[in-house]
Amino acid sequence: MLARFKDLCLDAADPHTLGAFWGRMLDAEVVDLGDGDTRLDPRSARSNAESIWVNRVPEPRTGKTRVHLDLLLAGAEPAALLAAGARLLREPDGEVGWWVLADPEGNPFCAFPAREGARPGLFELVVDAADPAAQAAWWSGVVGGTVEYGSGNASVVGAAGFPWDHWVFNGVPEPKTVKNRLHWDVDLVDPEPMALIEAGATLLREPIDEAHWWWVLADPEGNEFCAFAPRPIG
Repeated sequence: MLARFKDLCLDAADPHTLGAFWGRMLDAEVVDLGDGDTRLDPRSARSNAESIWVNRVPEPRTGKTRVHLDLLLAGAEPAALLAAGARLLREPDGEVGWWVLADPEGNPFCAFPAREGARPGLFELVVDAADPAAQAAWWSGVVGGTVEYGSGNASVVGAAGFPWDHWVFNGVPEPKTVKNRLHWDVDLVDPEPMALIEAGATLLREPIDEAHWWWVLADPEGNEFCAFAPRPIG
């Protein structure tokens, strides 16, 4: 294991509006960071994710989002999500048993009907992939866990620090063309990411200064992620 899953980061034109929306969706506390950004802190003891950070970026959203969230509804319909500001993109049909919605900035996410014995809320992180099996195997090698194979997808289960049920890599025909608006962070085991780079990650940016003290990397299919060195103890 080279790292531990840390948290999620969502690009936004308006972090306060988008943060408030996702705070309602996830029953999370919205924290104003005082610099234009917001942070969603989980209220639930079930979630051990550090946070979801909503960060202002200058560039608009373009192209298809290759990373999205799957939510489990409290009931049979997404009426509460639509009332809170979500936009309906696709109804369930004979082959697809879930709704595809979009948040106020157009980022899609999926909503599944309630399941007996399952807790409502975020339960999957989904990443488009040209080779789902290879992507799941690579990330399992980085953060641990086991790989489960499905029809056209592969999932990492039990990764270190991962707070939800499945980390799904879903096969798609189109290649990645633009920066992901949703990415994840990891905490490194070592002080530097050399082992990750040797394993196949690409270095995109070195730490810049004390305020930007992490590395920006990309996985074998180009998905951006940030890597943080272990914090000193004491």
